[in-house]
This record gives sequence, structure tokens and C-alpha cells, in this order.
Amino acid sequence: MKFSTISVIVSLATGGSAASAGDWRSRSIYQVFTDRFARTDGSTTYPCDVRNNIYCGGTWKGIENKLDYIKNMGFTAVWISPITAQVAEAYHGYYQTDLYSVNSKFGTVNELKSLASALHSKGMYLMVDVVPNHMGWAGCHDTVNYRTFKQFNTADHFHSYCEIKDMKNQNQVEKCWLGNCNITMPDIKTESPQVAKEMNSWIKSLVSTYSIDGLRIDSVKNVNKDFFPPWCKSAGVFCMGEVSEGLANYTYPYQQYMDSVLDYPLYYSITRVFQKKTNMSDLVVNLASCTENAKNGCKDATLLGTFFENHDNARFPSVTNDMSLVKNALAFSVMSDGIPVIYQGQEQHFAGGDDPGCREALWLSGYKTDTPLYKHTAYLNQIRNHISSTQNTYLTYYSRVLSYTADTIQLRKDAIRTILTNQGEDGGSYTLTTQGMAFTSGETVVEVLSCNKYTASAKGEVDVKMSGGLPNVLVPEGALKKSTMCGYT
Repeated sequence: MKFSTISVIVSLATGGSAASAGDWRSRSIYQVFTDRFARTDGSTTYPCDVRNNIYCGGTWKGIENKLDYIKNMGFTAVWISPITAQVAEAYHGYYQTDLYSVNSKFGTVNELKSLASALHSKGMYLMVDVVPNHMGWAGCHDTVNYRTFKQFNTADHFHSYCEIKDMKNQNQVEKCWLGNCNITMPDIKTESPQVAKEMNSWIKSLVSTYSIDGLRIDSVKNVNKDFFPPWCKSAGVFCMGEVSEGLANYTYPYQQYMDSVLDYPLYYSITRVFQKKTNMSDLVVNLASCTENAKNGCKDATLLGTFFENHDNARFPSVTNDMSLVKNALAFSVMSDGIPVIYQGQEQHFAGGDDPGCREALWLSGYKTDTPLYKHTAYLNQIRNHISSTQNTYLTYYSRVLSYTADTIQLRKDAIRTILTNQGEDGGSYTLTTQGMAFTSGETVVEVLSCNKYTASAKGEVDVKMSGGLPNVLVPEGALKKSTMCGYT
């Protein structure tokens, strides 16, 4: 049975209607990998060997029961795994068989609705991962029985089978199939008017039925671009696409077809720089590729999803366990232009390698809230949330590189100035005189992560105490009023 198609109304605690791109600009997103976040029984010992590639028991009710763990880090939105019915043991959610039924391993229709309601009651948004590119089949391409699919149940709803042999051939990327003989993914013919019409109807009803505020769209580069504008319009909410490509002139133009994309070009730059593989010029070049004057198709950097870990890639600490490098990468991600996206487990310093290693069960951490990265993430979100709610220009202000050396960069985003370094824990202690900060002469400047205070010179600069390769986030004292940070009330 299909969902009833009703007006898309999102019942938020704030009383607003369907969440727009502008509404999402101020949000900070916590990515939940549903099967590995929280079990309904609340266990913190249930075993989960990621090498087995099977369900470990995470549920929507489990997420609902642990929302305060997320909210207390300052997150204002939660992204969950795809919710549709799946091939057996498709614990991740990307091998769907029925668009209009939910994954019973994750819970019931009412439990998913309850999660959405609980999020909204806490003033948080719900983002759902969706898969418009393909269905899932447990077997080789030549064994697919299309009649088993609840929608698109004939071969003419799909592209004819072909293998992607050249990732630079866009026609192959969009029309050929993903997968292998363990799992193949019949590629939906989204350029077909009949298919597109059904997909538009489905996404509209999905959003309205479950009060969804935003979509994370899987495998965007594998779908014809013209499919997305009417599809996202039908959804009526914020659309953020996954274009897993590091080339700016390939990835950013997709923002012409939807509100946002995950910032993969910046992801690669962040990991290179803060894993000490390249110097700060790498970051500078990448930041310049998506500015107000960029000519490579980047429409709005303030709507891009900024991240440096997710469920598809090896975790940052799998390369280095230097805590100061992780803290700098986190500070950059949260304080840069885009919408921050933090993947579950980053706050617990999980260090899993490539998929499936990066899909650890969070409950085995015991949901500790006194860990260095949990507290660091909470501080960063707190200052971003405060400044974005009190400074009208902050969210649309493009970051400016004030100065940089091989291992240190100084940035300004409106009232917030940051000093980041990849020197690491052995960076030592020294005094750094800032360049181009443009504070008001004589005003008190607060470094919010340490609560150190400085006085701006006649030139608007401060002498900052650098220690142990840690990041610095500098804010004028006046901007901290009523923030509750560093004692300001």
C-alpha cells in the first residue's frame, strides 16, 4: 500500500513549515548509522563484529532513547540511514526492495514517526538518507526477478545491465549498474517520465508521512542531473546530495540541481592537511575554489555539508591518533562556511579503517560524555549556535584566509576568528601575533576553548598563547554575552 499523499507539513517545536535551505544553514548535523547507534534494550555490551557485515540491532527507538546524548553536544539535526525495506542483512540500508515499506529491523512505522516527533519536540531536525539510483538484489545481474520489487517491477523501469568500466565516462556512471554477484543494484531509469513521476510521488509522501525536514541523497553522480530539480521540489525540503568526488569542478556544479552537496573536495583537503600529508596551502587552494566569485559551479558554500568522517571512509584516527590534529580538524569543520556534519563515534575517538571497519557500534563506548572529543565538539557547536543566533551576518559570511604558513592558518568568519595548525601534539608552546584579525583596539578577546583572555593592540591584533598544537577560537568579549561560555551570562 502506498502512503497517502498529503500536504508536506513538518511539525517542528518552533511551529514552522517544511524546512528550507535557509532553515538548514544554521543547523549542525549528527550522522547516525542506525544499525550501530543504539539498541532498543539500551545495551552497552551487545557484541558487534563489523567484519560480519550483518545487523547488530540498532533501532529508531534506540535513537529516540539517546537523543539527549546528541543534543547535549549541541547538534540541532540528526541524519539517519535509509528507512526503506531491504534485502536480507542489508544493515546499512542501501539495498532497498520496497520504497513504501519501512525496514522492520529498524522498527515500525509508528516508531519512526515517534522518533521524528521526539526530535521536533527538542527543536531538532530529521534528515533521512534516500536512494533514488537503484534497488537491491541478492545475486548476479542475470538472475534479477523484477516482479519481486513492489515498485518498478518490470525490466523496462531499469537501465539494461552494463558494468562501469570508466568512471570518467559520465554516461556509464549514470546508466550502468553498481554491485557484484553477491549484491547487484538494478539501476533505476530515472530519465523515464513514468519512473520520474512515481519517484516524485514517493518522495513527497515519504516526507509528509514521516515529518522529514531534509534529505541526504545517495549516489547522486549515478543519476541523471535533470531528475533532481523536480524531485527535490516534490519533496519540499532541503536536499543534500552525495557526490563522492574530490574534484571541485565536478562536485560543486551539482549544487545547480539541488540545495547542497557533501563537500568531498574539502573532505580530502582536511584529511590531507591535518594528517600532515600536505601543508596549509592545500586548504587555502580548496577554500578558494568555493567563494562568492568561484567560477566552477559552486553556488553557495554556506549550504555545503562539511565533514571529515562518514560511514564509507576510514576514520581520521585510523591514520593518526594525535589528539591535537583531530581537534584542529573538528574546529575547522564546525567553524567553516558549510553545515557541519559529524559522524557518530568521532566524539569517542573511534579509529576504524575502511568500510566495514568504520561502522563500529557506538553503544560499546558506553555513551561517555566526559571524553575529550565529546566536550570539544560540544564547545564548538555551542559557540557556533550562539554566534549564528545573535549575529545576523554570520551564517552567510564567507570565511577569509587572513594569513598562513606551512603549518598554521588564520581564518575569519564574521565575529569568529580561528587559528589552526597541523603541528601536532609536539608543537610546543610559543606566542603567535595574529595578522589581519581586525579586532577593535583595546577590546577584550576571548579564546573560547581555553577561556584565555587577550587585549587587542592598536592594530587590532592579539598575542595568542599556542600550546601543544591545539586550535584557537577567538571571539570579541561582547559577542559572548548570554552565551554561558567562559562564565558569560
